Amino acid sequence: MHGFIFSELRDYVIARLGTDAWPSLLERARVGPKTYLNYREYPDEESVVLVVTASEVTGLPAATILEDFGAFLAPHLFKIYRPLIDPTWRTLEFIEHTEATIHNVVRARNSGARPPSLRCRRVGPETVVVTYGSPRKLCAVARGIIRGLAEHFGEKVEISERDCMLAGQPTCQIQVQRV
Repeated sequence: MHGFIFSELRDYVIARLGTDAWPSLLERARVGPKTYLNYREYPDEESVVLVVTASEVTGLPAATILEDFGAFLAPHLFKIYRPLIDPTWRTLEFIEHTEATIHNVVRARNSGARPPSLRCRRVGPETVVVTYGSPRKLCAVARGIIRGLAEHFGEKVEISERDCMLAGQPTCQIQVQRV
């Protein structure tokens, strides 16, 4: 997983749990004292153990933490990729164009990057269905990013997941409706 995600996870933990929480989490997760560099790749297993440990510490389900992390991450992603974003886009348009704009650039800049595969289908003027695929199965982060984007744009959306990789489906089907 890209170091940027670990750096953002650190910032998220500090924002939610306080300054001392990050070193404590690293120690409890037996990752040790560590600095994650934005431009390096790290084992996915480290992110898993950190989220599982955060779940144990907070008593919150891992999926809740991941979705909240996604919402936390959304404004940072928007800021980084602003030059690629059409100023007329709002939540649904941003989602529709993520694969062709942002994910393509991520893959071009870093050959080892593995963002999820997103296929989007506009099923109505206010509804998009996202087919999410990733061996990481982080659909909770995707739902959180969608929620964070809607907050960024000052919109309200309803998010439902009809199929989920965590329930044995080959992909997740996430419906996003602007309300």
